[in-house]
Amino acid sequence: MCLLPSPLLCWYPQSAAEAFLRDATSSPVIGMAETFSVTEGETLTQIARAKGLGYNGLVRANPGVDPWLPEPGLPLLLPYTGIIPGPLIPGITVNLAEMRLYHLCLENGRLRVRIYPVGVGIPGRETPEGAFTISNRIVSPTWVVPPDIGRERPELPGTVPPGPENPLGGFWLGLSRAGYGIHGTNEPFGVGRRVSHGCLRLYPEDIRDLFERVEIGTPVRILYQPVKVGLKNGILFVEVHPDYSGRLTDPRADVSRQIEELGWKGEIDWKAVDEEIGTARGVPRVISRQAIAKK
Repeated sequence: MCLLPSPLLCWYPQSAAEAFLRDATSSPVIGMAETFSVTEGETLTQIARAKGLGYNGLVRANPGVDPWLPEPGLPLLLPYTGIIPGPLIPGITVNLAEMRLYHLCLENGRLRVRIYPVGVGIPGRETPEGAFTISNRIVSPTWVVPPDIGRERPELPGTVPPGPENPLGGFWLGLSRAGYGIHGTNEPFGVGRRVSHGCLRLYPEDIRDLFERVEIGTPVRILYQPVKVGLKNGILFVEVHPDYSGRLTDPRADVSRQIEELGWKGEIDWKAVDEEIGTARGVPRVISRQAIAKK
């Protein structure tokens, strides 16, 4: 199942042309960043929600900006761009480190991609990694309160029926690992943060859009990749997100490994690489000193 996109329901595509992957590479750079002028009284939480971005992603892309009192008129970078984690496999890929979900499907022999910000598991209740499938699809799900959550919050009932108080929102895509799924939320300001007990939360309009595009059996790959290297038009980019699990002992070496896997033979701007590792802005940056023509 892969339908034509509805406008403005998720990050990409911003146009039909951007929907399709053009570069014949395993890690393409897609999308185009935009700027937005802050108005009086707006917070980054509100702007992230209005613009379909994850909160942490918007904050990281704008270092030094007060998330609660941004200066009116300040131009914010809206990071509508990213490197798709390879390999490019039809289905769902979730990168926990960047808190984004990628949906790829074949349409007329070409890969189409859509990207959604997600909320992921809190420390101690991390979202499981690995290869799964969509095992069930439910509209207006009932939330059966898990025993551990019930012990933490004894005021909760045993079940929460569909409606505005239901934390699963209006749609549920269950994973083949019991108890975990992709769903909506009645607390949208948690999207793009570590807020869940292991499930993946999407904005209400995004889960509605994704729900219509996947079916039972759709493969789901969940990984943790803070550092990504990609190509666009023969130019090499790096994108770095915070390593919140502390797994990368040498991010520079990880960049080198990915460059080698892409077969890049040109000169690298290692100063730019080190700057991105230091700031972890989550925005693709050019690290090649020249483009290499496609053959």
